[in-house]
Formats: sequence, C-alpha cells, structure tokens
Amino acid sequence: MLTPQTNPRGPAEHERREQIISAASEHFRHYGYTKTTVADLAKAIGLSTAYIYKFFDSKKAIGEAVCSICLGEIAQALHAIRREPKPAADRLRRMYAELARRGAALFFNDRKMHDIVAAALAEGWQPNQTYTEDLQGLLRELVQEGRDAGEFERKTPLDETCRAIMLTMEIMKNPAILEMHLDTLEEDAAVLAALVLRSLSP
Repeated sequence: MLTPQTNPRGPAEHERREQIISAASEHFRHYGYTKTTVADLAKAIGLSTAYIYKFFDSKKAIGEAVCSICLGEIAQALHAIRREPKPAADRLRRMYAELARRGAALFFNDRKMHDIVAAALAEGWQPNQTYTEDLQGLLRELVQEGRDAGEFERKTPLDETCRAIMLTMEIMKNPAILEMHLDTLEEDAAVLAALVLRSLSP
C-alpha cells in the first residue's frame, strides 16, 4: 500500500521532517505548488532554506512527499473497500464510485492539491507510479477473489483483465481526463463499472 516516505534519522528529525511536509501541504493548498519556492516554505515554517535542504533535496521532493500522503489516503480507502465482507462485484462497483467521489472532491474542494496530483502524473513522480502499482495489485487480488467465488469468468488472463479495468478507471484516476467529465463523473463511473462487471460475468 502507498505510504508516506519514511526517514531513517532519529525521532526528533523525523518529527521536523513531518512538520515541513505538513507546512508545505498547507502552503501548496493556499498558494499552489508552482508558485511556491523552497524559500517561501522556509519563511512560512520559520526555518532556513539550508535547513530544509537537509531533509529534501528539491521542491519536487517536498511535492512528492505531499502527493504521497494524498494518494495514500485514496489507496487506504480502496483497500478498506477490498477488505469488506461483500461479493467481489459489489466491492469493485464501490471502488469505481469511491474513485469518482474522491476525484471530484479534490477538484472542487482542494483544487491546488488536484494540481499537484496532476503534476505527479504529467512528470512521472514516484508517488503516482507507486499508487498505480498499488491499485493494480489491489485489483488483481479482488478479481482473483471473484474468480475463486465463481462470480467472475476465468478464461481471460488475469493480467489482461486487470489491465483493462485499470484503463476504464483512468477517467476517475487521471486528473486531466477527470476534468473533462466533471458534470457526469459519478454517472460515468457507474456505467463503466456496470460494463466491466457484465464482461466479468462467467
């Protein structure tokens, strides 16, 4: 599962690192990632720029840490759905709905964070790659559970099935595509989920 990056240093320095990430998150949410410099963050936190560079080698590294937390929260919600004691089909449908809900919430209620996630995707940041791999693994587990329970067909190779599902989730997962479907996002997610579930029927 996607988790915030950890620091091998002692507890005090770990706390200071977390303080920088927290302050950066608030600063990015208010001013935006692109308009913020490391010097801006240092001033807001009350630290020197040189001190911040002891923990992060660039603004991008700070952005990646903030993005990792944001995507980690989405991943945790999806994993919680996967663990529910319900049929696999119901859980997969809920995952589509959850991705749509959280994607819309980011855009409307936390636009600056939405922009950071978009930057992570556009620039190939590690947190986005980790999140994608995590989601792929989660889907693999869920589809296998559905197959074992007799809910889903078994003829299609598992990797091919999961790849196809991931492609249908791009509308909720990719900020650039999501923006083009805001008015119908939840409805689109439901339609895609229904189509995928029909194709998975044995």
